[in-house]
Amino acid sequence: MDAQTLVDERGELWLALAPLWLEREPGERDYAQMLEVIERHTLTVNELEWVFRIELAPVLARYQMSMVGEWRSFDDYKLMKQLVAHNLRLKGWRRKSWALFSGLTTMMTRHRWNELIGRLMVERGETPP
Repeated sequence: MDAQTLVDERGELWLALAPLWLEREPGERDYAQMLEVIERHTLTVNELEWVFRIELAPVLARYQMSMVGEWRSFDDYKLMKQLVAHNLRLKGWRRKSWALFSGLTTMMTRHRWNELIGRLMVERGETPP
């Protein structure tokens, strides 16, 4: 897969989910926008979990660990370049290692993710976990 295909297929979804890693808690509008974008991408909850753990968390967790405070907001262009670069390298052992360590990279946002997935399941008429 090339960079443009990644941006076309995932860019909107990645940018919509990025606020899960911001310093502030997402508000109702944030969650509503995330749900709207998720529904346009028609991914299952399981597929979304892997987007969260493997495609996003390894890049965005670095913002949370930063002492600089860069995670108050994102430069969408810079963030997209980082996400594309990460995902282009995400093959073989890299994918497996990120899967193995994804618990660490998602730890600080897991409560927000669970909230989002609960809302998504309610919207889809499914039973939340």
